Amino acid sequence: MGMISKQVGLLALVAAMGLAGCATTQQVQEATDKSEQASSDAAAAQAQAAEALRARLAETAEALSAEEAQRLADAAAAEALRARLADADTELTA
Repeated sequence: MGMISKQVGLLALVAAMGLAGCATTQQVQEATDKSEQASSDAAAAQAQAAEALRARLAETAEALSAEEAQRLADAAAAEALRARLADADTELTA
């Protein structure tokens, strides 16, 4: 939204509140500046929160990858143990 349309919007708000005669151009400009600063602060906070979420997502993905690698290693070890036990059982019954 452009500066003029923000000022028009603020003037309309002031007029709707019945304070049109009390608001000066400087007051409207100050209100506009505060509104723009609040909007900028909110955008910065949102960007910071998004970055924190991206970092958490990356950490979680890395942890899941490590867990999956561990599960695969455990499954391979279990399969190797089953094969050894089957061979040992065959030797005992032979």
